[in-house]
Amino acid sequence: MTVVAMSRGELSRYDTLLRVTRRELRVEDAATLLGLTRRQVGRLLLRLRAEGPEGLVSRRRGRPSNRRHSDAFRQRVITLVREHYADFGPTLAAEYLSERHQITISHETLRKLMIDAGLWRDRQARRPRPYQPRYRRDCRGELIQLDGSKHW
Repeated sequence: MTVVAMSRGELSRYDTLLRVTRRELRVEDAATLLGLTRRQVGRLLLRLRAEGPEGLVSRRRGRPSNRRHSDAFRQRVITLVREHYADFGPTLAAEYLSERHQITISHETLRKLMIDAGLWRDRQARRPRPYQPRYRRDCRGELIQLDGSKHW
């Protein structure tokens, strides 16, 4: 038996379904609380009785999306960007891929691919941190000078 961590939503759903099984809550009220139909709540209750709490965890967890680009396509796009558009940003690179290579890809998807390939750094990684040195005070309990100047 594998232990799977439940998300907050799944825990809330589990709690609501337990209240239904203890007859503290009607199925219709649980359906309203969960934003589901009465029929779907019935299906969840059947799965809860058959498999326990693990039955409420999404079956899609840990699996790639159905809309994901194939590995070959992603490799081809990264190769083209590396050869021709290595110094471009994702938006301009996506436009050039569309115009010159007939490859239609979202600039956001291309940005993620470029970050994974090491061709692009996100805005937070590019920005240097503006740390200013703070000079240590001479003695403990010394008053702080309010204007921030270094002269006495």
